[in-house]
Amino acid sequence: MWYLLAGLLAGVLVGLNLPWKVPAVLARYMAVGILAGVDTSLGGLRASLEGEFDIVIFATGFFGNMLLSAGFVYVGDMLGIELYLAAVVALGVRMFNNMGRIRRLLLREAQKGAK
Repeated sequence: MWYLLAGLLAGVLVGLNLPWKVPAVLARYMAVGILAGVDTSLGGLRASLEGEFDIVIFATGFFGNMLLSAGFVYVGDMLGIELYLAAVVALGVRMFNNMGRIRRLLLREAQKGAK
């Protein structure tokens, strides 16, 4: 678990210090991709806490969510509408649901440890 947090911290620090900017054309794709990645990561953490984590499901969900979300952005760009908002709303709802379940699982574990 600590390796994951150390890797995340290292990635954030490297990313913040690189002098590279995302072109405006790709900003929506990047934003939706990041949301899809965070959503899948929270889902993986929740599954791990529930004892149901499967790396194949996690990996296919991670790449599938990112491709589907990028597809929404692309189709929206081709049609001239803000279709990426559908992906943002769906991923946002899933993220908050996963966070709620993670919180409940952690609180249950903390209550069991306190008894």
